[in-house]
Amino acid sequence: MQFSAEVQCTGGDFIIAAVLLSSFAILIEFLIRKTQQGKCRNLLILIAILTLLLIWIEIVIGVLV
Repeated sequence: MQFSAEVQCTGGDFIIAAVLLSSFAILIEFLIRKTQQGKCRNLLILIAILTLLLIWIEIVIGVLV
């Protein structure tokens, strides 16, 4: 799949995105079920979302590859 000359997405990119999003969805569901206090739960979910965004940005930019 090609959106422009600069962006070239392959099937592997979509698989990585699906695994990453699924993993974080499961993590957030786990955090919701295991934490009782609202503030602590919200903080942990925020940390998980920020971690997801940082990993996503690193993958998109290609620093780790």
